[in-house]
Parts: sequence; C-alpha cells; structure tokens
Amino acid sequence: MVRPISARLAQAVRPRRLPQSAPRVRQQQRFASSAPNTEELQKKAQDTLASVQKGLGQAFEVGKKFLGPVGEKAGNLLGAYREPLQYNFAVFREVLKQVYVAERLQPPPLSAFSSVYSSLWSRATNLQYWRELVRSGDLTKVGIYAVEAYGIFKIGEIVGRRSLVGYNIQ
Repeated sequence: MVRPISARLAQAVRPRRLPQSAPRVRQQQRFASSAPNTEELQKKAQDTLASVQKGLGQAFEVGKKFLGPVGEKAGNLLGAYREPLQYNFAVFREVLKQVYVAERLQPPPLSAFSSVYSSLWSRATNLQYWRELVRSGDLTKVGIYAVEAYGIFKIGEIVGRRSLVGYNIQ
C-alpha cells in the first residue's frame, strides 16, 4: 500500500529509534566534549542561510538576465517577498533532501529503461502474446490502459496549446 506523501514526510522528519527488547532505565550522562556549543550552531546556521541567500540571489540575477526585461520586472515585483521566498525554497530543499535519504530514493539505472522498452517491444511484436491476451480476457485491460494514456497525452496537448482545438493565431 502506498502511503500518502504527508505520512512519508512526517516519517522522514521524525527521529529514528532503535527497537529495544526490554525497557531500560535511562541515565542521563553528558560529557563536556559531546555537547555542541550553541554559539557554534548559530554561526553555522547563519553561514548556511547566507550561502543559500547568495546562491538564490545569483539564481534570480541569472533569471533576470535570461528572461530580459520580463525577468527584471518579475524580480522587482517580488519586492519584500524575495527573502521569505528564498528562505522557504531553502527549507523545502532541505526537507526534500531528508525525504530522499529516508526513503532511500535513487534514479533508476539506464539499463532498467532499456530492459523495460525491449520487453515492451518484444511483447508488442509477438503474436502469441496477443493471442494469450484475447484468450485470458486481459485485452480489455490493455485497451483501457491505452485509452487512458492517449487521453492523458491529449490533455497535455490541450494544456500546451492553451486551446481546446487548434492554436490561437492572431
């Protein structure tokens, strides 16, 4: 069963606990070398925030340059919202990193793509496969999946054209 994204995010952010066979009495021990200095943590957080702001500031400048006057206007329209947007983007990126690590995500290797497409092509060209689909009654499932894929493709075309039929030409 696939968990909703909110549950996965909550699990990714939640600290992990190791399973214990019997409850143990915890004794709180602190060593002078193990407690990080709060000043060091604050400095590290400020340095990270400064580097993120610098990087996003450069990204905004590149966006302005790439988009020309439209990008300049969009950057100026942000005004006082620029810093909160940069901060929210940085937080979002860090949450995504934690989810990526917690879910052990990784892109599929190129060999997976080639094997999937080769198996699809071999099935599509194999007459015996189609006979088996007709005999088992799964041909209707395949047909419904094909109609769904075609419908999603057509919706994408309509959204891309920004028009239901044809292109809007003035």
